[in-house]
Amino acid sequence: MPTLVSQPTRIQAAGNKPKLIDEYIGRVNSKDSAVSVAHMRSPEGWVEPGQTPEFDEFTIVLKGKLRVRHEGGEMDVAAGQAVIAHRGEWVQYSTPDPGGAEYIAVCVPAFSMETVNRDRE
Repeated sequence: MPTLVSQPTRIQAAGNKPKLIDEYIGRVNSKDSAVSVAHMRSPEGWVEPGQTPEFDEFTIVLKGKLRVRHEGGEMDVAAGQAVIAHRGEWVQYSTPDPGGAEYIAVCVPAFSMETVNRDRE
């Protein structure tokens, strides 16, 4: 039988400005460790610490632009595009443009504070 996820859980975000993270599926909301699915809304000028996660992260940008820094440089991911950040590779996300960005992030296995491996600030 399918499982209804009636509402997300609001998760506190890392970064220099408030960011909204609504987890629909994952360790917090659905107690699922295999995958997490979250709806993100980041304001203009938001930047989070770099990280070297132990999970793959698949991100689909719905509105605005997400900037992804990586060891080889950086790329901008616009609305209608997606990016895959592979486990074990350093990345840093930000939303530099006016209006920020809205996107869906899927992590396999599910996101956890123990496996994100954020840079020390």
